[in-house]
Amino acid sequence: MMPSSSSSSTGNFLLSFLFALTASNCAAKNVSCSSSPRQLSVDYYAKTCPQLELLVGSVTSQQFKEAPVSGPATIRLFFHDCFVEGCDASILISTTPGSKVLAEKDAEDNQDLRAEGFQTVSEAKALVESRCPGVVSCADILAIAARDYVHLAGGPYYPVKKGRRDGKISMASRVPYNIPRANFTIDQQLKLFNSKGLALQDLVVLSGAHTFGFAHCKQFVSRLYSFRGTKQPDPDMDPRLLKSLRMSCPQFGGNSDIVAPIDVTTPFLFDHAYYGNLEAKLGLLASDQALFSDPRTKP
Repeated sequence: MMPSSSSSSTGNFLLSFLFALTASNCAAKNVSCSSSPRQLSVDYYAKTCPQLELLVGSVTSQQFKEAPVSGPATIRLFFHDCFVEGCDASILISTTPGSKVLAEKDAEDNQDLRAEGFQTVSEAKALVESRCPGVVSCADILAIAARDYVHLAGGPYYPVKKGRRDGKISMASRVPYNIPRANFTIDQQLKLFNSKGLALQDLVVLSGAHTFGFAHCKQFVSRLYSFRGTKQPDPDMDPRLLKSLRMSCPQFGGNSDIVAPIDVTTPFLFDHAYYGNLEAKLGLLASDQALFSDPRTKP
């Protein structure tokens, strides 16, 4: 994080909400259901798998060296898992062959989730199983990996509470109304976040996870040519950024694999440049830039 005291406090606030999203899920393998959620704790595996964080850390550190995009890919995977039925790793479940019911990972909104995020969890889970078979949930491994990447990308290291259960139910139909869209207004974002027990400040803070990572042209192309049906570009985008993005993302056609950094100044660092970008009209996604243009979130 940036070295000022205000930056440190803001960063810690963001991170507190990253792991505050981790309410456990009741539907799980080899765990009886109850009406109350399991109590999470930092030392949940202290006796059953004391080397857990070192094992996961060996995977995340290697992945980050080989493919830095693994960081934002895993954090986005964590968010997409948590916002649909809680942090239960149900996004990792594959659709049953021949089934008409698609799993979460096959939902249209999850098709752009990068393989590096899934690979991180898969490799970490395999290593952990070799040392602590049948003990640690995939949900906890995903939460730990997300924290590791925050730290590896320049953010602080924070303790991860553990004890999440792996869910057995995974349905693509539950995804669309639980995941925010790139063109959401503040009203739409607030409605979704409120439904999760999160408030205005939580929305602003958690959006800071866009401090690194990339988005495909389809997520922002309407801002470049016809923002909200006006046939004009979004006036809240810096003309230089607009010109640059138009060179890569034509209004029609173009390469669907082209991506642009969500944080155009420091795309691989976990810092506060994301917020400064919004002040300078350098936000990539409409949902992000709206945070600075809306009087409720601008302060």
